[in-house]
Amino acid sequence: MAVQRGVRALLVGNDPFINSQAQQLITLAARYEVPAMYGLRKYVETGGLISYSTSLPESARQAGTYVGRILKGEKPSQLPVVQPTKFELVINLKTAKALGLSVPQTLLVAAHQALE
Repeated sequence: MAVQRGVRALLVGNDPFINSQAQQLITLAARYEVPAMYGLRKYVETGGLISYSTSLPESARQAGTYVGRILKGEKPSQLPVVQPTKFELVINLKTAKALGLSVPQTLLVAAHQALE
């Protein structure tokens, strides 16, 4: 239906329900030749075009630091709010080629990883 209405690209947010449908979204985007950007790297690793998101290992490390501070007696309400500082741009070059897209060199240089 979206393609029939002229949708030319798709931005897929990071949501538990949406994430549970990852493979179906990737398959549909490929079938209808719609370039899609995702909120998690796992989409690109399984055939999606591009993702930009926080680094999950870095976020887990930050969470572990918080847990450690709490276990050492700090009050959670006294801990500062920490925002992610490390982000990953991942591009699937095979998918780009299948969609007939050329990835600009400037984007490749900015990418954390380009999958072949």
